[in-house]
Amino acid sequence: MSAHCQLTGAKPGFGNRISHSHRRTPRRFDPNIQRKRYWLPSEGRHIRLTLSARAVRTVDAIGIEAAVARIRARGGNI
Repeated sequence: MSAHCQLTGAKPGFGNRISHSHRRTPRRFDPNIQRKRYWLPSEGRHIRLTLSARAVRTVDAIGIEAAVARIRARGGNI
């Protein structure tokens, strides 16, 4: 599964892991991605979204219909 949120567009960040001796090696900060299933009443079907934990709370606040509209406005397909 790719570490990419369909709603917020959150992607991995990159940086360095720094050891005690201050050597730097590459590392990756992944967002907390979850696969969540929602009922979409307007289309009469379930949809499965790949969302960050923050986006799950956003869907709870604005509703699934508004979230799907935002995803489609970003050019995502569902």
